[in-house]
Amino acid sequence: MRKPIFKKIVLIFFIFVLSGCASFGQSQKRDRFFQVSTIDALMQGLYEGQMTFGQLRSHGDFGIGTFEGLDGEMVALDGKFYQVQYDGKAYPVKESMKTPFAVVTFFVPDKKASINDPLDDKELQQYLLSLFQTRNLFYAIRIEGEFSYMKTRSVARQAKPYPSLAEAVKNQSVFEFRDCQGTMVGFYVPGYFKGLNAAGFHFHFLTQDKKEGGHVLGFKVTKAAVSLSPAQKLCLVLPDSKEF
Repeated sequence: MRKPIFKKIVLIFFIFVLSGCASFGQSQKRDRFFQVSTIDALMQGLYEGQMTFGQLRSHGDFGIGTFEGLDGEMVALDGKFYQVQYDGKAYPVKESMKTPFAVVTFFVPDKKASINDPLDDKELQQYLLSLFQTRNLFYAIRIEGEFSYMKTRSVARQAKPYPSLAEAVKNQSVFEFRDCQGTMVGFYVPGYFKGLNAAGFHFHFLTQDKKEGGHVLGFKVTKAAVSLSPAQKLCLVLPDSKEF
């Protein structure tokens, strides 16, 4: 008896969330995050596409995510969407392609700062935290500049039955860049949101020529411009599938 009731509750919630997302006007979309699925669902291997990129781009011009079948890393920057495949190369995304997990926003910087001294990933995180008005908001973060070192990864498309994310990344491709220029695209998610998204910082990277990149594993930035776009609203669209 309980299982059918639970399914109805999930479906009602899904419809409610979708309706709430659709009700946002364009001006309201500029101070909120739009998220497809949850990080826990992705961790457990739910890689079926939930939304096309043609639909997703109406909810943001800046963001990160992945593709159906876990086929590489997604980076959205200045309204253009890129797929960093297993070879480390970045390719334009077709609107018909689908994502199982993504976070996007219309990036409007609320605060800007500069980096003029070398910082590694941990030092940068502490610097960014010092710029936040509170750690309990969501932040979209753009870091554009020069990097003495950048380490990224991408994952090959997975076959069904899909493995967990932990298993899939065991065969990831890792790429290293030295003395390069590019942009880190990412988000800070408060700790209380753990499970729905990855708590803390999460970055993807694109080289200046937009030809290479990936999920950021480590780096050292030497000089860069930092822009922050905080958000108090979140639109979460849950998968409508038996597996979820």
